[in-house]
Amino acid sequence: MVTLLLASRADNASVNLHEAVVDLGGWQESENLQHGLLMRHSVRPVHLLLIEKLHIHADGIDLIHEKETAEAVDEVLVLSRHAAKSGIPSLTVHAIGVPGEVPHGEVGFAGGEKGLAVPPSPRFSAIYSALRDEISKSEIANEFEVSLETTHHGPVLTKPTLYLEIGSKESEWIRKDASSLWAVVISRVLGFSDNLAEGEWLGEGDVMVGFGGGHYAPRHSEVAIRSGIPLGHLIANYALIFDDQLTESTSGPWRHSLHEAIEKTRIAFPGGTIFAHLDRKSFKGWQRNAIITELSSLGVEVRRGKEISP
Repeated sequence: MVTLLLASRADNASVNLHEAVVDLGGWQESENLQHGLLMRHSVRPVHLLLIEKLHIHADGIDLIHEKETAEAVDEVLVLSRHAAKSGIPSLTVHAIGVPGEVPHGEVGFAGGEKGLAVPPSPRFSAIYSALRDEISKSEIANEFEVSLETTHHGPVLTKPTLYLEIGSKESEWIRKDASSLWAVVISRVLGFSDNLAEGEWLGEGDVMVGFGGGHYAPRHSEVAIRSGIPLGHLIANYALIFDDQLTESTSGPWRHSLHEAIEKTRIAFPGGTIFAHLDRKSFKGWQRNAIITELSSLGVEVRRGKEISP
């Protein structure tokens, strides 16, 4: 089982990150395969793949890679740019999918399939923690924000996936100090230097799925930082759509989005105890009650932040 690090020539931040990971050393000679340029790590079960098309549209690249290499892919970590109107320099990490977009089955606005989420890599929390730790010791600590993001965009994949990003505009996408810091995090989490990988799922324990709040999930982030709890999908309010808020109707695609987040997190964490954390103030009371009832029907407990411990 290998970790697939995926980069794209169509994304200059991705190319920058690819170069930084190559500079870590420990890679075998590159191989030109039909789906991209492959480098295999000499010590760890990690493949570094550089493809031509933009990664958010590389549907099925995990299964294509398995077919081309005859090796099973355990997870995908995508090296990517992050774009934001704020222009704030940032390093972000998030799961993928567009479970809240409709109509279901169509191509999403930024790749993916509307209504579909992809399992999140179990390393989500470990990567976020390592990123926060490494930047605190770096020379760019006062320039870059570190943030979780809620689940969004493509591609459509089967294997547990995360996006590792540099943002928020082109001047940051090409910065070598930012890509080098990400390379340190990747080396640390995947165990390149000491074989002690971080964030590997051991088959039991609590896992948090977050619902509500804005795109950068501040309340869920607070809990993750304090507790170090493994993270599944984080779903923002915009992906939990109620049809008619004026009549307190519980119809709408919110229920499907919730089910997708729980189901795909369960796939990523077999044997885990999935619970939910709500950004309570971001919901109206009747919406919150409807979500809690629906989660209960799925056997998912809702816990308040103060109830969540390491």
